[in-house]
This record gives sequence, C-alpha cells and structure tokens, in this order.
Amino acid sequence: MNAKLQPLFPQETVERHTLSVVVDNEAGVLAKIVGLFSARGYNIESLTVADVTDDHAISRITIVTSGPPRVIDQIMAQLDRLVPVHRVTDLTELGPHVERELALVKVAGTGEKRSEALRLADIFRARPVDTSTASFVFEISGSSSKVDQFITLMREVGLVEVARTGVAAMARGKDAE
Repeated sequence: MNAKLQPLFPQETVERHTLSVVVDNEAGVLAKIVGLFSARGYNIESLTVADVTDDHAISRITIVTSGPPRVIDQIMAQLDRLVPVHRVTDLTELGPHVERELALVKVAGTGEKRSEALRLADIFRARPVDTSTASFVFEISGSSSKVDQFITLMREVGLVEVARTGVAAMARGKDAE
C-alpha cells in the first residue's frame, strides 16, 4: 500500500503580527525573549525596545513576527509565561494600530541620478539630513512598506547603505493597551 503522508497543518496561512510586550526594565530580559524565539525557531522581523516610564522600571518591546495563527498563539502564550513580562498584546489582533519605522538611506550619485534621488525623496517626504557633492543621507519615516518602496527605488539611483530602526507601534484610541 502506497499511502501519501499528509502534512500536519496543510496550507497554513502565514500572517505578519506586531506584538507589544511590556516588561521589567532589567538586565537579561531582552535575552530571555530573543532566546524564546530562537529556541523554537521563530523569526523576528523587527525588534525595538524602549524605556517607557519616568522611573525607568518598565520597557516596551515591539516585535514583528510572522507565522500561522497557531504559532502566533504559541508565541503569545510563551511570552506571557516569562517572569519579567507584565503584558503581551497582539496589536494586529487588537485592531487598528499605528506602526512607524525610521530609516537613514545613503544614496550616491551626480548629475541626473542626483536630481532623481532628490525628486523621489520629495515624493516620499524623505528629508536630506546630510549632503555632499557626491551623496545624500535621507531620513524617511512611515509604514514599513513605505520605507521598503523608497529603498527599492533608491537602488536604481545609487543606494549605498541603509540603517533602519525597526517598527514602533501603538494601539489607537484613548486607552493604553
């Protein structure tokens, strides 16, 4: 008998999720969270961390990750079990939220390529923060897709280097998430 093996979870849809994790601001917390992801083979697409209280006791970690819904549920449950974690919120599941990313984009070029870089920067509302006769460094902020599009277009005009901050995100509305 020649039976075909069926995948355990056939054709699972991979979804992008933005997670907000409120933690104690202490040494080793980030390593615990990153360790949780790496030990289970989960990928982190974006990671940002910032102190969010006056007394420096609490930090918010914003993680962008992708996976099937069951994997996202596992990630949420495992993060919630870590001792220094106060709250885990899936901003994607919560509903409308604001996401922004900042990038510095270095572009080299003279003549027509230089003019095109300035024209594209104007369209994307990127501003030059450093200029020389041979290059620009542009600052752009917005959604990750906007930053991606800008970088893609700059490749054609003389992209040299990119530095990105990662996603910062927050739920919309008057209440804290």
